[in-house]
Amino acid sequence: MFPTSIKMHTLSLLVTLISFLGQIHIAAAYTPVDNYLIDCGSLTNTSVFTRTFIADNPSSSWTLSAPKSILANTTTSNAIASSDAPALYQTARIFTSSSSYTFPIQNPGRHWVRLYFFPFTYQTFNLANASFIVSAQDTILLNSNQLSPTNTTFKEFSLIIGSGSFALSFAPLGSSIAYVNAIEVVSVPDNLITDDASTVAPPVKYEGLATQTLETIYRINMGGPKVFPSNDTLSRTWVPDQGFLLQKNLARSVPYSGTINYGNGGSTEDTAPDTVYSTVTEMAQVSVSVANGNFNVTWEFSLRSGSTYLVRTHFCDIVSTALNTLYFNLYIETALAIRDLDLSTIAVNTLASPVFMDFIVKVTDGSGKFRISVGPSLDIQNLIPNAILNGLEIMRLSGADASTTGTASKKGSGHGVILGVVFGVLAVIVVVALVLCVMRQRRKTKRRHSKTWVPISTTNGVSQSLGSRFSNGTVATTASSAFYGNLNFRFPFAALQEATNNFDESCVIGVGGFGRVYKGVLRDATKVAVKRGNPRSQQGLTEFRTEIEMLSNFRHRHLVSLIGYCNEGSEMVLVYEYMEEGTLKSHLYGCDLPNLTWKQRLEICIGAARGLHYLHTGSAKAIIHRDVKSANILLDENLMAKVADFGLSKTGPELDQTHVSTAVKGSFGYLDPEYFRRQQLTEKSDVYSFGVVLLETLCARPVIDPTLQREMVNLAEWAMKWLKKGQVEQIMDARLVGDVRGSSLRKFAETVEKCLADYGVDRPAMGDVLWNLEYALQLQEAAVAAAAGDGNAEEDSTNRIPELAPRVELAGGDLESVTVIKEEESLGQDLSGVSMSKVFSQLVKSEGR
Repeated sequence: MFPTSIKMHTLSLLVTLISFLGQIHIAAAYTPVDNYLIDCGSLTNTSVFTRTFIADNPSSSWTLSAPKSILANTTTSNAIASSDAPALYQTARIFTSSSSYTFPIQNPGRHWVRLYFFPFTYQTFNLANASFIVSAQDTILLNSNQLSPTNTTFKEFSLIIGSGSFALSFAPLGSSIAYVNAIEVVSVPDNLITDDASTVAPPVKYEGLATQTLETIYRINMGGPKVFPSNDTLSRTWVPDQGFLLQKNLARSVPYSGTINYGNGGSTEDTAPDTVYSTVTEMAQVSVSVANGNFNVTWEFSLRSGSTYLVRTHFCDIVSTALNTLYFNLYIETALAIRDLDLSTIAVNTLASPVFMDFIVKVTDGSGKFRISVGPSLDIQNLIPNAILNGLEIMRLSGADASTTGTASKKGSGHGVILGVVFGVLAVIVVVALVLCVMRQRRKTKRRHSKTWVPISTTNGVSQSLGSRFSNGTVATTASSAFYGNLNFRFPFAALQEATNNFDESCVIGVGGFGRVYKGVLRDATKVAVKRGNPRSQQGLTEFRTEIEMLSNFRHRHLVSLIGYCNEGSEMVLVYEYMEEGTLKSHLYGCDLPNLTWKQRLEICIGAARGLHYLHTGSAKAIIHRDVKSANILLDENLMAKVADFGLSKTGPELDQTHVSTAVKGSFGYLDPEYFRRQQLTEKSDVYSFGVVLLETLCARPVIDPTLQREMVNLAEWAMKWLKKGQVEQIMDARLVGDVRGSSLRKFAETVEKCLADYGVDRPAMGDVLWNLEYALQLQEAAVAAAAGDGNAEEDSTNRIPELAPRVELAGGDLESVTVIKEEESLGQDLSGVSMSKVFSQLVKSEGR
């Protein structure tokens, strides 16, 4: 027998040899259709391994919208020299206003978006002090707080990109700057991320993963060397696992010189490279210190507490000499994720055949420490204890909370088995009874040739029916789960195909993050808006469920009504009432629609404020919309406003809490800066976003317009400068000149300024915003009436302002009906400056409500 030192020296030489061979071997690269590699700030092309990053010179293949940007460079420093691609960090493009790179997409589907950052100093610009956000497709990818202030930072995201063009935006916060050193936008195989995974404790099926945006946090090669992009078909970097092992003496590395048998276990050369599957970390033989080899090999990682992650484990049995001789357990945190794993059975009775397994995990440990372990099977006897792991990837689901479908499937105790059998028998009986009832109902339906939907009891106990919708006798099925319990109807997908002429392109009335919206007509001539989920969308099951939850539990004249839904196979479709006049945004700019008068704009804002106020106060816990914008305020044929799109909505904080801690989501330009900085969501975040909508209504221009001068790009920043000067007339829509009265305009501007306060505590509640807007409307009507009755009356005369009355909030927060109590207030003065905190009242129209 050779001494242990000689064995370890030999093993070290083998690992070193594999590492060397890995660097000279060029992987059989996957050829991406979209392959944009840009060395930002560079005037020349840069070669990195086997790839070429082109000079930062916009051309016909991609464009740059940057009102003002600067090409910067630096000399090589130690921080750059120690990075994998030092040449990419020597130059940067600096943005002094909101800017974006736009890339034409030829191959819709999953893409890498990779970003390189290094904070050097150039002239007067210190990039370490830059404060900015990076967003794509209305999704915030990162903010500058996530970047190192002294070293290089590499960020990799995996997201679905649709056809057309893809914009990657960089937006400085306040008066700061933004920057980037290099960019990659590269297509990858769509099957790289499968649609389903499994949670742990309990093991429940998770679906909808294929449409999620993922941020790579760790990519580890267990037991092997660092894998550089040149040795990976998808240009990934894999780092060794030694720095993550809790007890290095309990683990050892094993190399493999044979052939990896792809194709049997589901993994391909694109799933992970040969180098990952050809090396492994297994249990060390330390039976002297650990009895019977009964121990685990554990790796520890730092992750953000409260976030949800995809954990992908890579296995390839390169240590066994025969089938069915290696059984081990996989642990994620303290939960048993897989029991008695035998890789040879998964890989169709073949050794050295790679497989991967996906798990969805939400990190709840406040310390942010996260552990993965492998250990020997405790159930299989007469085997040498061993356990292996070849590779590991940890990716954060960007802004997503884990959502699950299916049922638990873990093994339990004897009592659990008995209970399971009992409940299983009961479930079978219930299912059989339901099936018999359904079959009986169908036979009755066929005999009667019924054309009506089966009614379902609502939360008020009132049975409703949609009436004669289809002449073919189709019977709608109601949702069977408690989740859909408050929603009236579930539509057959065929019925929605018929209503939209098989989702004809000519029926498209809008496109959003979830998918396209079609105008549909049911057989009884009822017009509906049909929102069909796009499988490649950034939004998926979570938003679908949230939308149904919110709109099935809340009913208000200023919230868009959800009529029903469809959830057949991979189809997720929502059916709403049809809003004839489209979005508020389309009436303000971008379309050739008639101009809205000042009174109409005020009434629309008031309607939207009522809807949001109801959300905030209409239940025990507030509902925070989280995506308030002009495109989500819809108008019916009478221009009555209704708030729409609740896919991002969140339940508000508990009574003993001040906020909800959650990942930042929303639309760029409307995002509450305090929410962005602290990731603490409150109702005041909606108030800020609504303040931006009020500005849009006043100015009739986009919230972000890169084509304008630098100081005008961001509407909120530009407008607030004029509001603080008291010169609101300088920013208002020119079409309103002569229409709006000064007192009304001043009250409106005061309301906007308070909504856009930097800190939530300084912003008014939505109920007070509503009061102020109604006040502004009354000031407008009173001034117009006074001017019409007396040609010499001053524009701002308030002689005919109706009486003030204390505001009385009703249950549910609906302020449309109030008790009018006469207030002893002098009306012989201009009330436009009355503070809402001093006068707790509501103006009431003289003709009543």
